[in-house]
Amino acid sequence: MARLTRLFGNRPRLPRPVWLVSWTSFFTDTASEAVYPIMPLYLTRTLGGTAMAIGVIEGAAEALNSVLKIVSGRLSDRWSARKPFVIAGYALSTAARPMVALATSWLHVLAVRLTDRVGKGVRSAPRDALLASWADPATRGYVFGLHRSMDHAGAIVGPLLASAFLWFYPEQYRTLFALTIIPGMIAVALLLPVPDAPAREETAGPDPRVAPGQLGQRFTRYLTVLFLFSLGNSTDAFLLLRLSDVGVGAAWIPVAWAALHVVKALVSPVGGHLSDRMSRRTLIAAGWLVYAAVYGGFALASSAATLVPLFLAYGVYYGLTEGVEKAVVADLAPSGHRGAAFGAYHAVLGIGALAASLVFAAVWKAAGAPAAFALGAALALVSCACLSSLDLSPIMKTSHEENPRHQ
Repeated sequence: MARLTRLFGNRPRLPRPVWLVSWTSFFTDTASEAVYPIMPLYLTRTLGGTAMAIGVIEGAAEALNSVLKIVSGRLSDRWSARKPFVIAGYALSTAARPMVALATSWLHVLAVRLTDRVGKGVRSAPRDALLASWADPATRGYVFGLHRSMDHAGAIVGPLLASAFLWFYPEQYRTLFALTIIPGMIAVALLLPVPDAPAREETAGPDPRVAPGQLGQRFTRYLTVLFLFSLGNSTDAFLLLRLSDVGVGAAWIPVAWAALHVVKALVSPVGGHLSDRMSRRTLIAAGWLVYAAVYGGFALASSAATLVPLFLAYGVYYGLTEGVEKAVVADLAPSGHRGAAFGAYHAVLGIGALAASLVFAAVWKAAGAPAAFALGAALALVSCACLSSLDLSPIMKTSHEENPRHQ
């Protein structure tokens, strides 16, 4: 017990703005995740779409929002303002999301998803830079882990509400989509009292390994390895489609999606907090190994009894990596360029997601689902090996940050 206490320590107290932004993410995901797990079924069964249509929609949407993250992140650095981008992005997504209710073809869904992702692209990098400004190096992992946990908590509530609604009103997908405007408006309202933070905060001293105005070679190498991993990390819609193929009923898909986010919500703050006390690189590598194991299992197994537990284990991968990866971005980037750094981080993941989703759909069509999942598992293992060679020590030169546990 004493050893566990030393490892986990006490949870740090976080500033009020961190909680407000986290609750915003909770309500936003309540809205978006009420739609997301239903979307593959809505596209294929109601609108006549195919697996390739799912890949195109999700890949294109993520690619667009990734490019915009680069722009919004750099502009928030240049204008020394984060909050306007954050509010505008959440407001646009809130307005666009219910428009899925009016779709008559998968191309209409594509247009709505692209608009929704424009909102995400505008807000994400400035929001993460804003969160980083309220966290010191000793709490960065926990701040981002908590934020992801609240995000996933919303993804628990959203699908459960969707399942309850569809239980009483079967096949009423369009009404469900329209109702998502309610939690979306609550999310935007929570942001109003959040104070802005200047993009160019003072730092305790520059890292001699990073030239002024640049993000540095270590950051570039880190993004390169993340991009390699993302090439095997296709949209989770394919996992849901696979569950449907092996016999999981439509009414249970949102329940499975909610259960996955229970695991994510529980593990994310733990993973983030652990990364503040030990090696962030080790936590990310462990998460990628879980990912490889889950995708390998989806390649080999074909029964719901096997795939559902694997699907839930998939949440451990998210909990060990999402917040920790962002903490590493904050560790490696100069404070005045964190908007650009988070923009580049999100762009790399989004562009990789586009390529991964299209390749995954093509492999699924040509060689079957097992081959597609096996490819994702293999790329995760290769990425894990490449990660071991990176120096992820923080850029700041305080005694805490020089601790090699954070590599």
